[in-house]
Amino acid sequence: MGERDEPGTIGRRVQQLRVARGLTQKQLAEPVYTPAYISTLEAGRVRPSDDALRHLAERLGVEFDELATGRSARRVTELRLRLTEAQRALAVGEAESAVEQYTALLAEAEAQELAEEQAAALLGLGECALDTGDLADGRRYFEEAEARLADAPLPARVPALRGRAVAHYLAGELRYAVYLLESTIDELNRGGLHDPDALLLLYASVIGPYMDMGAHARAAQAAEFALALAPQSGDPALVARMHRSVARTLLAEGRLAEADASLAKAAELYRGLQLRTELANCHWMRGYVYAQNGELERAEAEMREALHMLSATRATLYSSQLTVELADVLHRRGRSEEAAELLRDVLGGLSPERGAVHAAAAHRLLGIIAEDARDTDQAEEHYVRALSLLERAGAAGDLADLCRLLGDLLRRTGRVEAALDAYRTGLGHRTAPGTTTLGPAPAQPPV
Repeated sequence: MGERDEPGTIGRRVQQLRVARGLTQKQLAEPVYTPAYISTLEAGRVRPSDDALRHLAERLGVEFDELATGRSARRVTELRLRLTEAQRALAVGEAESAVEQYTALLAEAEAQELAEEQAAALLGLGECALDTGDLADGRRYFEEAEARLADAPLPARVPALRGRAVAHYLAGELRYAVYLLESTIDELNRGGLHDPDALLLLYASVIGPYMDMGAHARAAQAAEFALALAPQSGDPALVARMHRSVARTLLAEGRLAEADASLAKAAELYRGLQLRTELANCHWMRGYVYAQNGELERAEAEMREALHMLSATRATLYSSQLTVELADVLHRRGRSEEAAELLRDVLGGLSPERGAVHAAAAHRLLGIIAEDARDTDQAEEHYVRALSLLERAGAAGDLADLCRLLGDLLRRTGRVEAALDAYRTGLGHRTAPGTTTLGPAPAQPPV
């Protein structure tokens, strides 16, 4: 349980426990030690040996670790058990229940000064915030988790770093999100820290920002790496439940180390369940690639599979973003009314601070559908809204295309000067397909 407290702290703890149990120094000391030794120990003038602490712990009815560090090994294991229960709640989509559990667990971990457990609770609260779209709160939780793990190895800090990057991405800060993810991937791979779970989390998370920035080649490569790293499991929820039950049994029998090991396996499996969202992103990327290649039927199938996976985890913000891209495929397949209905349903859940790029894409597509229906006023309104959202997010490639659409619409309605302004704005944001101002790609993993 870590290093021992100072002699003075241990001495005060022994005295408080002895007095609380109504024992004299002589009763506590017998039969191995003397009352004088106990008096010296309680005064903090001697550092007790392990044997002395074991004797005192037995006489006082506490665990050795609790006497030496002020922390009960049993309570820590029970706290970890409850952390896996909160992970389960989040993994199966019970975000409200998970928030309540993580909040209580954070307070307990802080009271016991358990940095690792504090970070786990903060990560859970951050993931809950991402699911509900509370991005500012999520970013704050991830930053606090990262601070608690400041002295931990990089792989241990990856979930917090990834969470922070995703919060920035969902807020429309694409370039900074890519910087955070790429620099962490690069540090892991160049430093030989080839942790498969950490790399899977990072590669899967960088796909979305790459796609929105027009870095299609990098997105496809990241999806390939993520799928190659993805763990295989028959029924992780069932196995995790088994490990939790086993841990309870072991805990009841006082076998704390074995209970901790079983809980670690359960926690790993629940993390795997949360990767369902990341693997859904890989199906999403495949659908996007098929759509770019004109294979619209295959694109629709991949996107619907991804949407099914995201809906199962109640990842509402991700589901909204994916629905926009599915609507584009439906429109291209001649099902514009169905596409427009999907877009109107999801726009309420998107905003400049929550999915700006996909909100812009929804308005752009609704503008195209309105143009097809010869409703130019409605089309222009959607294009202007999309333009404002894209300028804020810095999605240069999409901006150039949108300005072309708006310029064409303005020219057809006789507003030539306004059309020229739109074209000039678009030229200022023009980029070649599949290129960005990103730096070199990060080092590759040993897949």
